[in-house]
Amino acid sequence: MKNFITHLPKVELHLHIEGSLEPELMFELAKRNKVDIPFDTPEEVRKAYEFDDLQSFLDIYYKGANVLIHEQDFFDLTWAYMLRCQEDNVVHSEIFFDPQTHTERGIAFDTVINGISKALDKANKELNISSQLIICFLRHLDEAAAFETLQQALPYKDKIIAVGLDSSEQGHPPEKFARVFAKAIEEGFLTVAHAGEEGPAQNIWDALDMLKTSRIDHGVRCVEDPHLVETLAEQQIPLTVCPLSNIKLKVFKDMQQHNIVSLLRSGVCVTVNSDDPAYFGGYMNDNFYALADTHELTKQEIAQFSINAINASFIAPVAKEDLISAVRSYTASH
Repeated sequence: MKNFITHLPKVELHLHIEGSLEPELMFELAKRNKVDIPFDTPEEVRKAYEFDDLQSFLDIYYKGANVLIHEQDFFDLTWAYMLRCQEDNVVHSEIFFDPQTHTERGIAFDTVINGISKALDKANKELNISSQLIICFLRHLDEAAAFETLQQALPYKDKIIAVGLDSSEQGHPPEKFARVFAKAIEEGFLTVAHAGEEGPAQNIWDALDMLKTSRIDHGVRCVEDPHLVETLAEQQIPLTVCPLSNIKLKVFKDMQQHNIVSLLRSGVCVTVNSDDPAYFGGYMNDNFYALADTHELTKQEIAQFSINAINASFIAPVAKEDLISAVRSYTASH
């Protein structure tokens, strides 16, 4: 099964590029940019990656982002992630970035997006890995800050496929950003949103109704509402689920308790993703391995996660068909 997973073509739909900042690169960039970080060694950073909840993770995540200053830093960060994609046979990735994490520190929007985009272009040419970019609004900041970020994104419509919503879910319901998302849709962006991770199932309904989202990021608390689960399955509304992240942030006690497999078997379009892999203990293959180690999954079910991700992606329809064929023929040969 491990061998099958390793070589299975995969698509990742829930990855925060700032969350792929490995401790070694953090140290390298801190040194290069003469930034003080509250750790002495990469090992010390890893030891700090024990979280009680989403907020305790976010506190250290924002500190880590302080080392990202120049276009080259964002390039190096993104290129390192794309090399991991190559290693894990991820053939397409839809990547979140948080402009406000950087613009609030005085880093220009174009510095961030140009560094990331150049690495993605290089990966497309040299590694044959396609990608798309999604800007996320930080939900703990106000609506005005989100509108300002949307304004900054408008000259880069050719580089950005969608807008999303991340950061602290508690106390920041989807309705807070309904007007921003309406404007983003008017400007031609697709929409996604984190919902139903720490927040209740109602946040998923609200993200779908108020933000008109194409898919829901996380969404594991949908099971609190059987009617919602039925609706997700009937309408094939995708959930971009992040198994290792959910364990690390105590959404579930352990992987055996995780509901992604039962949701898959209920016909929900669930997908496997790595979220913030440097902080949560693994990239795509690690998430698949962790599920296969704790759940009795068939190869067809493992492959279905990939097919779901292709269907849920923002790839052109013809390219989707090609990728689905590749996954099906790979599975048939195993």
